[in-house]
Amino acid sequence: MDNFKLSTMEIKTYFKDGFAATVEIDERNGAPAGTLTHNITNTNMGSTEAVNLNPVTNPVIAGDNTYEKWQKIDVTAMGGSSEIDNLQVWRTGALGGSAVHVTNARTSSYGGAETYATPIVTDSTLATQTMPSSDPAAANLGIGGSLTGSITSAGSSDYLIHQIQTNSADVAGSTSTMNYQYDETA
Repeated sequence: MDNFKLSTMEIKTYFKDGFAATVEIDERNGAPAGTLTHNITNTNMGSTEAVNLNPVTNPVIAGDNTYEKWQKIDVTAMGGSSEIDNLQVWRTGALGGSAVHVTNARTSSYGGAETYATPIVTDSTLATQTMPSSDPAAANLGIGGSLTGSITSAGSSDYLIHQIQTNSADVAGSTSTMNYQYDETA
């Protein structure tokens, strides 16, 4: 089980009147307060706790987990829009074997905003839901601790925490895409 990789990020936006906010994915790493990296280039997961990591250099051994990822959707400029809401995240592509991708994202019984903690490689206690493998069709990542929250000026979502957990019989070579979607109102 080397080379679990979520290598591509897609950000989809739905808005009216041609106004577009500037949006990026940020990731925090290290011991609290951690280091925040803006506008990450990939969400690769592996056997080290790092941003924009190379999964070939940092492979996951079958039976082990990746380190948690702590990411946020960050609106850096509203660009004429008045509101960003309805945040949705999901993964497309098969993981292979019995590996599971877990997350704190959910469409109901949302636990609220999590306070950053050092990412762990043991089974996550915060990412306990299966990451959706298709558009969840409703908000599953909160803003200000609520799935009905909104961003009306530069600001960020709650943390998206996710991890891949593997089984000793899993095989190497899966590649998936993380999808991030939101609604934007002019």
